[in-house]
Amino acid sequence: MIVTTAQLFKHAYGKYGVGAYNINNAEQAMGLFRGCLEAKAPFIIQISKGARKYTDKRMLEAVIRSAEQIFPEAIFAVHLDHGDEETCYDCINSGFYSSVMIDASHDPFAKNVEITKRVVEAAHKKGISVEAELGMLGGVEEDIKVEEGHACLTNPAEVQDFVGKSQCDSLACAIGTSHGAYKFKGRQSLHFNVLREIQQKMPGYPLVMHGSSSVPQEEVRRINAAGGQLGSAVGVDENEYLPAAKLGVTKINIDTDGRLVWTRVHREFFRDNPKEFDFRPPGKVFMDEYAKFIAHKNGKLGSAGQLDDLRKSLGK
Repeated sequence: MIVTTAQLFKHAYGKYGVGAYNINNAEQAMGLFRGCLEAKAPFIIQISKGARKYTDKRMLEAVIRSAEQIFPEAIFAVHLDHGDEETCYDCINSGFYSSVMIDASHDPFAKNVEITKRVVEAAHKKGISVEAELGMLGGVEEDIKVEEGHACLTNPAEVQDFVGKSQCDSLACAIGTSHGAYKFKGRQSLHFNVLREIQQKMPGYPLVMHGSSSVPQEEVRRINAAGGQLGSAVGVDENEYLPAAKLGVTKINIDTDGRLVWTRVHREFFRDNPKEFDFRPPGKVFMDEYAKFIAHKNGKLGSAGQLDDLRKSLGK
């Protein structure tokens, strides 16, 4: 059942983080739904600009619609991840999305507000929520690339002004995370001091954490053992998800880790089965492994076991 992002945020705020997972194909969709139902967790499906171009946006929407019918017990929202203004309008007018993200964080403050406000006005006419971003994460994600020297944490002093002027429904904050697999060198922790200050200024307002993959070192090791050449990197400590959620981080984006699972499964499968050419056997393995991965993440987010209570709160 597709619900609004606002409904998920209302139930989750201050208690747990809703996992926002990017998908690109049917195998990811099947593993995602299975893992969330196994954990009894609500979730958000994220569709990026790259995913909409990978096959065709209509194909991906059809996959999600089919999954909704196959797994009628699932409760989830559909979200555009890192959209530009044109893509946001396309998604708003499609009637399919629960929410869109307008990412104008690379623009100056006033321009960011201006662009975000235009998207908000168009989205709210259709009952769609808007996520915006203030501050810039470092790293690489599809067509997004921010050099480490240009990354900047969200300034808590600007948050009230930005939200008040733009009227965005949730805010992605830069609090020490980074996009992509090559995140940090050495130990990295979230800037909880910044997060606390933002929550104090905006109590009850849903915050979003991008770049939240943990980059499991065992996945990296197994990928490299099967012929990969991934460098050394560490991600966000999974044990920091729930403390962040308690401070208002209601949506937590996880993409890179799922790609690592896909890469590990396929590299190991074809290494161990060099005569195999059928893509379906490793696809089946991936769906099982991805479901396990999703269930584990939901446990760390605190969203596991929340499905029945959410359903009651929705009157479903």
